[in-house]
Amino acid sequence: MDLPHGIDIDYDALHALLAPGAGPPTADRTVASDLATAALRAVAEGRWDLPAIRHPLGFLCLPVLRDGAKGVCVHLFDGEDAEEDAGGAGSGDGTGGRDAGGGPGGRAPLVHAHSWSLVSLVLHGRVTNRSVRVVDDPVAPTHRVYEVRSGPDGTDEVRRTARLVRAEPGGSERSTSGDVYVVGPGEFHATVVGGGRPAATLVLGATLPGRSDMSLGPLRGEGHRSVREICDREETVVAVRAALRRIDGPGD
Repeated sequence: MDLPHGIDIDYDALHALLAPGAGPPTADRTVASDLATAALRAVAEGRWDLPAIRHPLGFLCLPVLRDGAKGVCVHLFDGEDAEEDAGGAGSGDGTGGRDAGGGPGGRAPLVHAHSWSLVSLVLHGRVTNRSVRVVDDPVAPTHRVYEVRSGPDGTDEVRRTARLVRAEPGGSERSTSGDVYVVGPGEFHATVVGGGRPAATLVLGATLPGRSDMSLGPLRGEGHRSVREICDREETVVAVRAALRRIDGPGD
């Protein structure tokens, strides 16, 4: 039987488990990971009809909770973003992960900034968060800033802005199973997975008023509009079961 509302998830309680300095990290993160696993099992066993959404950044998203400005998702990465090939500022074209360099095969990780605070727990695999320093520079810019508006119907509208910037590689943080990383609102970054291997993360986000999602793209690029693809049940279950096998496996 499908459970239209899934399992019981409390955003604030979950956030307290993962917040830096909240308590014994190993025990708290295990509780959070077990909750994510329980949600995945409910989907895999047909007790929760929750279709995955193909995100423009290149992963599958399972939106397990939507509570006003707060949300909880599980992100499933297929491993096609090779970590060693991902530049710090990237060459992303503002189109949601397509390779602006024109190379066949992999995807260029899109450099972007959220309008919301992000707390992410790695469930399996290796995930690297690469920060990017962005400075306004209308004289010798490397990128243009694009505003991203996402509608409740799954429509993403990428709007060209007049803001020209210079983007430079910042720091790099690699996280493995059980690790938590945090990205503040407005911080430009790119997320890549290691060694071409799949990964999964539990992601908590809280949108802040007055902010917009942004991405870096080409100086002469144009805006565009796209609709996120909703996966059918079979594709969702296959992806979820594969993630569960890795979570239950011997480790990374």
